[in-house]
Amino acid sequence: MLRAGALLAGAASVSLSGCRSHDARTDREVFLLRPGVEQAYGYSHAMRVGDRLVISGAVSMDDAGKPTAVGDLDRQMRNCYADLRMILDHFGCTFDDVVVENIFTTDMAAFLPASAYRAEVYGNGYPTGTWLEVKGLALPEFMIEIELEVDVPRW
Repeated sequence: MLRAGALLAGAASVSLSGCRSHDARTDREVFLLRPGVEQAYGYSHAMRVGDRLVISGAVSMDDAGKPTAVGDLDRQMRNCYADLRMILDHFGCTFDDVVVENIFTTDMAAFLPASAYRAEVYGNGYPTGTWLEVKGLALPEFMIEIELEVDVPRW
């Protein structure tokens, strides 16, 4: 998550509640979950372009960017989904609107049994996606990172 993500060109300001910027081609909105952390590392946690919402990888951290639930993959995963839920809520979406979920973990053997929690998250069926074991994430304490692509419902 602490990698560069999509940035909104021409935005006057970005706050916890997001900001909107319109151009002739598309309607865009950026959302920063932890503005200080995201601005320091140069990424946006989420960007909606029209009916498409892309959410950068969520990791288990506090508002200052410090890793939480260190050594506990199950708790880290639940923290990730809690953050993702806040972002989805902001855009009027639910996990039912998720079309792609990519999970990166440093310990696939520990993730596989913990992944049963996803049945609580995705009560109406799972999205497409990929699970990858990686050597490391942005900080060594992070054991899991979850990124989403979402189809924003039209009202």
